[in-house]
This record gives sequence, C-alpha cells and structure tokens, in this order.
Amino acid sequence: MHSLLQALKTREAFWTQFRRDLHQHPETGFEELRTSERVAAKLREFGYSVHQGMAKTGVVATLKAGSGTKTLGLRADMDALPMQEISGKSWCSKTAGKFHGCGHDGHTAILLCAAEYLARHRNFNGTLRLIFQPAEELSGGGKAMLRDGLLEKFPCDALFGLHNMPGLPCGSFYFKKHAVMASSDRLDIIVSGAGAHAAMPEKGVDATLVACHIAIALQTIVSRNVSPFAQAVVTIGSIQSGEAFNIINEKAVLKLSVRALDPQVRQLLLQRIQDIARLQAESFNASAEVVHVSGSPVLINSEQETDFAIGVARELVDESLICTDMPPLMGSEDFAFLLEAHPHGAYLMVGAGDGPMVHNPGYDFNDDIIVTAAAFWCLLTQRYLQ
Repeated sequence: MHSLLQALKTREAFWTQFRRDLHQHPETGFEELRTSERVAAKLREFGYSVHQGMAKTGVVATLKAGSGTKTLGLRADMDALPMQEISGKSWCSKTAGKFHGCGHDGHTAILLCAAEYLARHRNFNGTLRLIFQPAEELSGGGKAMLRDGLLEKFPCDALFGLHNMPGLPCGSFYFKKHAVMASSDRLDIIVSGAGAHAAMPEKGVDATLVACHIAIALQTIVSRNVSPFAQAVVTIGSIQSGEAFNIINEKAVLKLSVRALDPQVRQLLLQRIQDIARLQAESFNASAEVVHVSGSPVLINSEQETDFAIGVARELVDESLICTDMPPLMGSEDFAFLLEAHPHGAYLMVGAGDGPMVHNPGYDFNDDIIVTAAAFWCLLTQRYLQ
C-alpha cells in the first residue's frame, strides 16, 4: 500500500462523517450556503487563503509552499439534485425533494481530505488552488465562476477534476484523452399556429400536428446529417400542446436534449434543428422559434495533462485498477467550461464499485473511495509542483 494511502487512512472516519453530514443537508445549485460555509471554515482551519462568494456560493482556496512558480488547480463540485432520496441510509437527506444523488458531497470531502494533508505537510513547491464549484447540475456553475473572473483572479497552469462512477471497480481510475464527455444543449421549440374548433380544422393551423412533424423530421439529423463514425443524440423529452380534446391548438412546445462529442458536430446539430423546425413549420403555414435555454461544451482532456495524471495513478495503485482509454460518455459535465477557457487539464473517473447509478433515487456515494481519491489528489499535487 502506498504511504499516502496509509497516512490518509487515519482520517478516513472523520471525512466519512463529514461527507455524511453534507449528505444530510443537501443544497441545490447556487444555494449551497451551508456547504460553502463548512468548506471555507475547514480550509481556513488548515491555513489556506480563502475567497468566498464567487458565483454566489463558490469557494476558492490558495496555499503556497516553497518558491516554485507553477500553479495547480483542483476542482470539486458541491451541489445536490432536486429529487427525492430512497436509499434508506441512516444519514439520508433531511430535506424533502433534494439529495446528493450524484456524489458531489463525496467529491467535496475528497478534496478537503487532500487539502488537510497537503496543508499539514506542505511537501510541494508552488501554488495550489482548490476550486469548490456550485451548480454543476445546472450546467452553469463553472460558467458563472469564469464570468466572475476565476481564471483571471486565480490563474492556474493546469486544471484537474474527477467524478465517482458506480459500476467501475472500487478505487479504480479511468482516463480518456481528447473528448471524454459530451456537450449538452437544452432547446425549446415553440410552435405557433392558429386555434380553431376541432370540428373545423380548416379554420386553424394545428400547432400540435406541426410539432409532431417537426419531431419526426428531427430524428433524421443523426441518421442522415451526422457521420456514422461520430456520436450524437437528439432527444425530444417533452411535447406540450393543450389539454382539451376538441380544440385545434395554436401553441405547442417541444423540449430537446442535444448531445455531441465533437464541437463541429454540436454546431451542425444546432443549425439543423433550427432549419428543420423553421421550414417544417412554414410548410404548414405555422412558425417555429428555437430557444437555446442552456448549453455546455464538449469536455476535452489535453494529452499532456491526461498522460501526467495516468502516471500519477500508476504510482498509487496497481495497473489492474487503471484504464487509460475509457469509452467516452454522452453525459455532460460543466467542468468542460473550465477546460474550454483553459485547455490544459484533465477530467477522470474513480470507480465506486457496485451500487445504483448516479441520479438514481437509491444512490449513495461510496465512502470507501474517499481515501484513494484524496491520495490521488495529494500525489498529483506533489508531482506537478515538484
């Protein structure tokens, strides 16, 4: 066992309890007031210079050691999901309709565990920045921190982030160069027609019918406009149009989730959706407005930083627990905003073993990986800031 794992093991019970306290008090995006206060208090206790209030509830901590000129940034997310927990754990959420269903409570505990060790030993040479980000689940927290001047006020030479992943061997590390997680765009298509009585359809323009034709036509984008060798998803999650059975509806709304693993494919999808919605609607004498509600870019890992992180993992754990070319995921992650703004960094997965997948109401973070993941952050810091 690596000496870092042994050293951090002595604090495992404390950080497990800390994580479970966060789990009992979940806070959703931009509302992480209690969480950020607890995080900031611990960081100050360890001796970090702490800045609060970035993107409302974000926390950035800085610790310098030696005379090194390099700066490393490590990021954890803090927000919970707006869903009901059914895990049955004794430390389950005390707030109805909110719970840490993605493990951000664990990510926060991991980075704090590493922060404590690094502050006590200061066995690195340079500047360490710890970024505790709000509102990852809203795909807006990272963007909001950048808008508040994160990288201008707290510049970094490299940025790293991680996520727990149920279904992968417990304590394993999974890496991928280049595109590792998809872009995610939420679009609303608002169809406008003309209302009429159901018995006199010729008097109106049926927005419901138009929406259905748009929905069918949108499915041709991936099959006919995107290369078979590229990955893309156009999902219509909702079609809303009226309530009565005997009305020709003048309005209909389609709500879309659009994903791609290549920035150019992403732009192709967005343009084709615009074109198809507008022209299909016009063919029925209706109109369609496409509203881009929110979006996050493709998460792209740099080769150099990914190779560096793989080397750190090889020092820490057996090769059997390392995957250097994991399949990319069509899920999204707003750490992508940080790497888009500063393309020198990497995002990795830490296996959480068997159990419900994230965003499942029965999910709970596996506390057994706190020490392993924290040791990875410590060793990565020591090696990057030598």
